Amino acid sequence: MKNLIKWAGAAAVSTVAVMLTATSVSAAVACNAAGECWHVKRAYTYQPEFGVVVHPTGWKWGPSEHFTWREHTGRGYWRNGVWVTF
Repeated sequence: MKNLIKWAGAAAVSTVAVMLTATSVSAAVACNAAGECWHVKRAYTYQPEFGVVVHPTGWKWGPSEHFTWREHTGRGYWRNGVWVTF
């Protein structure tokens, strides 16, 4: 009986861990008017004067569009190649 309880507890912990990991993987894509794009993990509110557009998870630019990936951690946005925190 103790082994069954241990197995059930381990299975429950594993299930929760997988669920938490799966929800944190998705990320939207934010881009500025200069074509600099980065992933955002949270729904930040960008001020209109920042010129940032947030696209849904999985968004990709079209074949005739040109963007540059610039990843960065933390809260902020790219402006002319410089990361601006807020």
